[in-house]
Amino acid sequence: MEMNEEMNPAIKRVNYHTHTNYCKHAAGTAAEYAAQARRRKVEILGFSDHLPFPGNPYGYRMDMEDLEAYCRDVGKERERYQGQMEVFCGFEGEYVEGQEDYYEWLYKENFCQYMLLGQHWFADGKGQVWQTGGVPSTEYYPLYVDWLLKGMRTGFFRAIAHPDLIFMNSYAWDKYCEIACDRLLEGCTAHNYLLEFNANGYRRGICRFEDGERFQYPHRKLWEKIARTSLPVIIGSDCHHPKQVYDETVLDAYREAEELGLCLVTELF
Repeated sequence: MEMNEEMNPAIKRVNYHTHTNYCKHAAGTAAEYAAQARRRKVEILGFSDHLPFPGNPYGYRMDMEDLEAYCRDVGKERERYQGQMEVFCGFEGEYVEGQEDYYEWLYKENFCQYMLLGQHWFADGKGQVWQTGGVPSTEYYPLYVDWLLKGMRTGFFRAIAHPDLIFMNSYAWDKYCEIACDRLLEGCTAHNYLLEFNANGYRRGICRFEDGERFQYPHRKLWEKIARTSLPVIIGSDCHHPKQVYDETVLDAYREAEELGLCLVTELF
């Protein structure tokens, strides 16, 4: 399908949310993503595979043993496209209490230039760990936001990836959704923190929820609230295949973000 180039309102074509086959649930090598990004006239390409942790305690991501190979592969693309396209090595990672030394080590040893905060699980006050998409009620939504804010305050993460990921649960909008969104905006406003408008939710298609049909994310009600602030917002492809680096879905995200009146930026750091 031909892409409608005229619909792209971005001054600079960028994508900082890129996965590769190292994460075990995406297709394509760093070289294939970079080649496609160059074809799509992307000016800044950031790789952000799911962050491995020592001991490999979490699945659905690269193993710690692949860390150096991943960074080496991205480094090759940085050299290959020097002067044509900026290429950065990063990660999408969760905030995990007690891992602050590890995050610091990654930066100090130059394994990455940035990290996106993608919280795929969080703990409640009783120590129970919940997958973001598998909580028993909306009462857990403010707890999810609390973890986002904890991660944000560490200073290790440049932006919150898909901050509305919790809305992939099927529950109807209620007072806990309002509390979670307001708490997120209050925290981000205090630090003028960057939020990602994630295009991958569009690729998942329209789903049926308790209060009607919508995308799992982006959730319109949250972004309408964000639009009433001056918080900076960046579009992320969250691509899991080279063809998705800067595809029609990304353009759809720009269209909706402009319609909402979000304060779009193209620089992550």
